[in-house]
Amino acid sequence: MSSIRHRLHRKFSPLRFDLVAAVAGLVLALLLFPLRFFASQIYIKTVPPVLGVACLLYLVASYGETSSSTGLPSLSPGIQRTLPILVFGCLSLLVLLSVRSGGRSLLFYDVAGVTGTLLFGQIVFASDNRFDAGRVLIQIVLLAAVVRLSAVYANPGLIGIDIWTHITRLAQDIQTSGSLEAISDDKHVTSPLYHLLVVGTSLLAAVPLREALYLTLGLTMPISIVAVYISANLLIEQRWAVLACLLFSLGDYVIEWGIHLIPTSMGLMLFLGVLYLSVRVMRTDYGFTEFGLLVLFSVGIILTHQVSSFIMLVLLGSGVVAYLLLKLDVFGGSASDSDAVGARNPVNLLGLVAFDAGLAAFLWSFTPYNGNSFLVTVMSYLQETLASSAGVLNLAGPDSGASSGAAAAASGPSLIETIVTYVNTTGFLLLLFGTFVGSLYVLHRRRARQSVFTLLVSAAVMLVFVLGLPMFGIRNFIPQRWFAFLYAPMVILTVIGLRYFSLQLNRYAVVGIVLVFAVVFPSVMLISSNGTIDNPAFEDQQASLAYSQAEIDAVHTIGRMTGSPEGDDIRRDQVLFTDHPYQTLFFRTESYPADTATINDSEPVTHDIVVYRQEQTRAATYFLNSRGVGEIRNIHPNRLCRPSRAVVYTNDEVSMCVASPAT
Repeated sequence: MSSIRHRLHRKFSPLRFDLVAAVAGLVLALLLFPLRFFASQIYIKTVPPVLGVACLLYLVASYGETSSSTGLPSLSPGIQRTLPILVFGCLSLLVLLSVRSGGRSLLFYDVAGVTGTLLFGQIVFASDNRFDAGRVLIQIVLLAAVVRLSAVYANPGLIGIDIWTHITRLAQDIQTSGSLEAISDDKHVTSPLYHLLVVGTSLLAAVPLREALYLTLGLTMPISIVAVYISANLLIEQRWAVLACLLFSLGDYVIEWGIHLIPTSMGLMLFLGVLYLSVRVMRTDYGFTEFGLLVLFSVGIILTHQVSSFIMLVLLGSGVVAYLLLKLDVFGGSASDSDAVGARNPVNLLGLVAFDAGLAAFLWSFTPYNGNSFLVTVMSYLQETLASSAGVLNLAGPDSGASSGAAAAASGPSLIETIVTYVNTTGFLLLLFGTFVGSLYVLHRRRARQSVFTLLVSAAVMLVFVLGLPMFGIRNFIPQRWFAFLYAPMVILTVIGLRYFSLQLNRYAVVGIVLVFAVVFPSVMLISSNGTIDNPAFEDQQASLAYSQAEIDAVHTIGRMTGSPEGDDIRRDQVLFTDHPYQTLFFRTESYPADTATINDSEPVTHDIVVYRQEQTRAATYFLNSRGVGEIRNIHPNRLCRPSRAVVYTNDEVSMCVASPAT
């Protein structure tokens, strides 16, 4: 081992890996740029320029390393005293707006975006003697709580799709039977911590399951973002660690899992604990307590959510890769370098990875899933995908940009569709820019440390699953669930990169970059489709996943009227058809078997049983066209409930119609 390390050190010692990687990234960006002429996917168009700009700016900053920098400017003392007052005023206004409008409105998102910008100003442009990390952290947590709790407490039901299965079926069945035997045929029987937490809180606090969920995960999700701060603060100064916390709290997918409270949410919260404990173990002289908690949190994720478990294994596995790279002494930096972040001595996590992977594989081997074990089913799906649909630039999927329907595909996206697409991706692209810069910074041999290398490798691997594999038609790993987890290492690497720029780049260039983050990042993240699933900012382009009391009542009443039959007990012509996502509410609450209605411009609707709701006329809902492709439509009530049909149920917002026997 020592001879291999010596040979590698001699071979690579003349190289500056950060500069080599920056040049290679610049070349790669130029090579990838022409792909935009062969595919219209948003990331194919945007990632190469982001990569190229990041690498170019890093090269410029690197050649200024010998010059002194005056750093970022500070606001006047009067403005610094005023910013916290403005933030608390905005927070009060947000609460008032949510109460008066019964939820989060477009004005709510605008004020929240301004609040985020004010917090940026307090962090980045505060003088050293006036910066108070604790005070700013309190404001960040309060903003995160108001943004999330205004959604969950203002809606009469649950927000999202999967959550109805987890609460109204799985948790309800456990509570009714008093045993996990009630979900023995479901894949969550081996990962029941989420459901047990909700049921246990419901019993102890004597509250319904919905309120129990909000009292536990609903309240702890905004607080859990502090884990990003304490993780980053082990590596960099307080100011930049607080900025990492702010960036993470504003992430669109992080907000989504703060209001769509499912096992993924709990998995994300536990993942942040694993991230912090991993960095702490690598950064400090840890003891049995720290390592024991790391094991406990990792096992907790395995017992909570399968996808979260796999992501956690990616993080810990990245720690092993970082350990091997440093033990081989490829970088061989100086431990006394003042720019270094993280500890020098690497920690071997291979035993923990082997234990967690073995435990997960053992549990998944007998977890029921689609007629077989979870492990066998997932592997068979992956094998089928590789054999049948995988291919270069096979971009079919919900994030491919083709979800707006066949008509849009033929004529090209409209202006509003293009705007929505860029709004949904701009925040991520800003983080990606910062991640590229931060990754290049830690690649310098003097700054090579296991903790930051773990963040770099984990972010790179996650990006492969999130962006790389879907471009080859492989979406089996549910890439949408990865983004919130990916944001954690990304925000830390981003602030490391911004910190480096503040020391090395021209002051005006740094201020420009920081202002782009301060002004653009909060606003686009807070109106992104993923962060506004309860009340979309672009209501004509995205369906809401929250329902009114009348819509919820209609589902339960129809279930009672029909006796809530199972899908196997009725004929196909007896299935209820309505829009998506409303049809998911019927079958996830087991009220009645439902599916998405087929509607086109010329032929009448042929389904025998249909449900119309006013949302289908006034906002975005999805229907299938004649080719079976989902597309957004705003329809007249007569398109579903034609005058010739019999109305068997109606309330203020919802009507159920059936084909008349005479027709």
